[in-house]
Amino acid sequence: MVGEQSGPEYGRGTDLGQDKPHSARMYDYFLGGKTNYAVDREAAETVLRLFPAAEIAARVNRAFMHRAVRDLARLGVRQFIDVGTGIPMSPNLHEVAQSVAPECRVAYVDNDPIVLVYADALLDGTAEGETCCVQADATEPAAVIDAVRSEGIIDFGKPVALSLHALFEYVTDDHEPYRIVRRLMQELPSGSYLSLSHATGDFVPDAWQSVVDVYTQAGASAQVRTRAEVLRFFEGLELIEPGLVVGHRWRPEPGSGPGLVNDAQVSLYVGVARKP
Repeated sequence: MVGEQSGPEYGRGTDLGQDKPHSARMYDYFLGGKTNYAVDREAAETVLRLFPAAEIAARVNRAFMHRAVRDLARLGVRQFIDVGTGIPMSPNLHEVAQSVAPECRVAYVDNDPIVLVYADALLDGTAEGETCCVQADATEPAAVIDAVRSEGIIDFGKPVALSLHALFEYVTDDHEPYRIVRRLMQELPSGSYLSLSHATGDFVPDAWQSVVDVYTQAGASAQVRTRAEVLRFFEGLELIEPGLVVGHRWRPEPGSGPGLVNDAQVSLYVGVARKP
């Protein structure tokens, strides 16, 4: 999908999967969004009964994305690739980056037709910067890179921040998730960054196993990982302070997310690392 294809017309004649729950729309529901259907809300409410802090975890994840993007822009990064964008919800990644540096360029990548229908909200960046939204499947990293390259707004000769937020809990081991991240980072030059967040069952394993079962029974792939397993995504990279931590502990700032939360409620590891 290229910029001019975005908008409600894009979804016509496309199977939008409205008859079964979808992880992006469930996440939208957890964040208080309106782009979800009855099947999504029903599945999300089932998750909330099993893990009542799911909304907190989603909001902490979103707040981490905002902080990480701002810090990366302050470090001088001017290009971002966001894979697994999800339903647009302001402030989106480009709005955060361009609030620090208006010339930032952002390529959004998703394969969910509902996300692509609403992609106009991702294309309203500053005059100095540029954004695009492309259709590709995260489990096919070569296709992701090809789709982004085709838009011509990302210079692969200059540092890029690769954002993989709340994505790999929906990529099971049979899709070789570590290979996917290595392949994507391979295309980026020295000085690029990986920003990643991932749900974990380390703190309340029984509840999270039940949550995974809900997604699986709905026909969606899901897998939570331990801290050691999440840390593997950063192999060969240099984690910046404070390293790999639970989401609300990564460079907290006033107003960045829910207050008075604990590790078990968040159940999300996050980190940002630099490619040497």
